[in-house]
Amino acid sequence: MPLTGHCLCKAVTYTVDVDAPILTGYDHCDDCQRQSGSTYSLVCVVPKDKFTSQGPLKKWKGIADSGNAVWRWFCAECGSPIAHDPEGAPEIIALKGGSLDMEIKKTLKPDTEIWTVSKLPFCQENLAKPFKYMPQ
Repeated sequence: MPLTGHCLCKAVTYTVDVDAPILTGYDHCDDCQRQSGSTYSLVCVVPKDKFTSQGPLKKWKGIADSGNAVWRWFCAECGSPIAHDPEGAPEIIALKGGSLDMEIKKTLKPDTEIWTVSKLPFCQENLAKPFKYMPQ
């Protein structure tokens, strides 16, 4: 069963032709904190070539600490974040976990944390695979 999701206003919908994400985890980088308006962003990494979308996606180019571009994808209508697309890893895209359909979100099992160097001190939960920056 493919992964499916949408933005808040449902103008953007997407499908990922996989049964499960490659990785599900918490991204503590400052950019994800700002984009999500929260302490971290729940991300579901999937193969980019399996992702298709419909609707008014807008993209904004940010620059990662590595110097590579990271494209932030969001709905042009409601502004809901959909994914981030790191040029440093062109084979993947990191879906914003909150944009997945509810029945899929309920099955997610985050087991990884990235960018823990930016993890806020009141976020106490530690997962099995913490990485100070990006996994190598």
